[in-house]
Amino acid sequence: MTSPKKKLDPDNTIAFMGVEGTNGDLACRQKYPYMHTLACPTFEDVIQAVMDNQASLGLIPIENSHAGRVAEIHQLLPKMNLHIIGEHFQPIEHHLLAPKGATLQTIKEVYSHPQGLLQCRAHLRELNLTTTHAYASTAAAAADVAKWNDPSKAAVASALAGELYGLVNLKPHIEDAKDNVTVFVTIAREPVDPDPEKEKVLTTLLFSIRNIPAALYKSLGGFATNGVNILKLESYIPGGVSNAAQFFLTFEGHPKERAVQLTLEELGFFCKKVTVLGVYPADPARYKA
Repeated sequence: MTSPKKKLDPDNTIAFMGVEGTNGDLACRQKYPYMHTLACPTFEDVIQAVMDNQASLGLIPIENSHAGRVAEIHQLLPKMNLHIIGEHFQPIEHHLLAPKGATLQTIKEVYSHPQGLLQCRAHLRELNLTTTHAYASTAAAAADVAKWNDPSKAAVASALAGELYGLVNLKPHIEDAKDNVTVFVTIAREPVDPDPEKEKVLTTLLFSIRNIPAALYKSLGGFATNGVNILKLESYIPGGVSNAAQFFLTFEGHPKERAVQLTLEELGFFCKKVTVLGVYPADPARYKA
């Protein structure tokens, strides 16, 4: 892949938040292995890169199986004039990385993102590595450990970060939970139209309900009566306005299917606004046992 410092072909570029070697970068390379990756400092910059045609796609995380939803994303999605066109389940794997010449016996301090340290806490204690330092990202920690070239310092980061920054993998897979997964969504300027007869299709939307008794209960009634399966329903307060709750909803189905059409009609009757963020293929990993 081409370094983001070089001139990239926007049509063959995908943007992510963070520096090279983060889990976002790794997810891009695994989901879209033939595309160049563009590192962006913030989620807003990822969205702007796609809107400004610096990249044709962006990949942003929406939730983690252990840490929960990425709250910042819920504030950004209503404002972006983009479409969700896919999802990706990225297993989160942590490795103990150190400069060449270091061993488990020489390591005294460990650097990583707070979540990385938390998710490896038991393994680090087993290795008697209790002096830890929080970093903005796992990959940034790996980059600095490589720069310091100190055999007493190590980073908890991805295997990709180790490869990019020339570090040795002293202890692979030190994550305490093996079911740690982050769900990413792909965003693009144009929507896609997957065929529900050929693959599992998801629809994600935002809605705000009318100020009437039992509005939320009534708005969701159509999902039950029409047999439409809800996968995710979350409420959030946009801009901190306590009386203006909105809801983030993902369900199985395509709006062109009759059952979904009836469901959305009933939802719309009790809502002030319904905005479809995307209709897209489900990641097959979602349905693996």
